[in-house]
Amino acid sequence: MQPNLTLTGMPGAGKSTIGIILAKNLTFGFIDTDVLIQINQQRSLQQIIDESDHLNLREIEEKEILKLNIERHVIATGGSVPYSQKAMDHLRGISEIIFLKVSYEEIERRIHNFTTRGIAKSPDQTFRELYEERQILYKKYADITIDCNHMNQDEVAMEIATLYTTKYAG
Repeated sequence: MQPNLTLTGMPGAGKSTIGIILAKNLTFGFIDTDVLIQINQQRSLQQIIDESDHLNLREIEEKEILKLNIERHVIATGGSVPYSQKAMDHLRGISEIIFLKVSYEEIERRIHNFTTRGIAKSPDQTFRELYEERQILYKKYADITIDCNHMNQDEVAMEIATLYTTKYAG
């Protein structure tokens, strides 16, 4: 059986873009859990945070992930997914989990809309503190870690596809 592939990592790590490229390369379906949340909630991630708080967004994210019952898909998750043990256990049961590791400096270079992007963090937490906290969680759940600092999105997708086909083609 060929499991799904789940991409985790910080906002700005390239999960959505790499996920789409990877899905095309492997002829898999593609699901972005952030988009799934927005469709099902009829609100942006930022609106959810503004109308309640970051913990509510994490709870909604967990519920959406627990509903996933799919095969042969690339799943791009929201950056806060590893806060949910239940969600990560579910994803681990249906997929290989790949952590797209990107340095703080590179994430900072890529993201300019920290306050409107819908990033689930406590109001008093700096982005740097959030980054450090999440790195531990991403590493904890990762089956594979890809250092994305010196590769473009196509190269990252190709590396993952190669690892996947090598493991499951036999």
